[in-house]
Amino acid sequence: MTAHPLLAHDGPQTEPAGQLWPERGKDNVRILVIEDDLEAATYVQKGLRESGHVADHAADGEEGVTLAQSGIYDVIVVDRMLPKKDGLSVVETLRAEGSKTPVLFLSALGEVDDRVKGLRAGGDDYLTKPFAFAELLARIEVLARRASPESVQTKLQVGDLELDLLTRKVQRGGQEIDLQPREFRLLEYLMKNRGQVVTRTMLLENVWDYHFDPQTNVIDVHMSRLRSKIDKGHANPLLHTVRGAGYMIRE
Repeated sequence: MTAHPLLAHDGPQTEPAGQLWPERGKDNVRILVIEDDLEAATYVQKGLRESGHVADHAADGEEGVTLAQSGIYDVIVVDRMLPKKDGLSVVETLRAEGSKTPVLFLSALGEVDDRVKGLRAGGDDYLTKPFAFAELLARIEVLARRASPESVQTKLQVGDLELDLLTRKVQRGGQEIDLQPREFRLLEYLMKNRGQVVTRTMLLENVWDYHFDPQTNVIDVHMSRLRSKIDKGHANPLLHTVRGAGYMIRE
């Protein structure tokens, strides 16, 4: 599968099996891709299906609204610039009808104002082109889990590491771990996405509330501190760096 020019060159065909896309079993997500660029849509559809999900395609905004109104989709991926009905109008129409399906905007329009317009129109996330398929996949899966009733949890666990969202306590192997507020938030986000790669951009947006790259090593510093607290003294490290992609917590 040849990479599309609007995609970064890290599609599913180039990554070692199981590194970025662990088996999901029955937890497949049904996704609607509304994209007028047929080559890009085919590439994304193929990657999503290879990752164990179900992906349907609409080539214009009107068709996208019609398919989305069926209510069968877990996540909708929509381009901003579409024929017949632009992406903003598609999402505004769905939200006006009461649809709560998570929406991820894909767009070459990457300025802050463009992102704000997309989010205010009812989008839940915004990814600019060119994008890495690994990040698109991770963001889709995060949106799907966030919308699932199963995502309402009070305790998170990865191996012998436990995090209690109510008491704000963390322990590993029965030993309590003292975390600073930002470290706790970082660990919570990683554990909610256990077994999945989370990118630096995702961490900046969801842990630091940055929608831009501050060009600092803030993530590296916090990740180093967190790793020393949860993995030090344990034979089995839980926090892993996936080179060129991001971070993952898993057994």
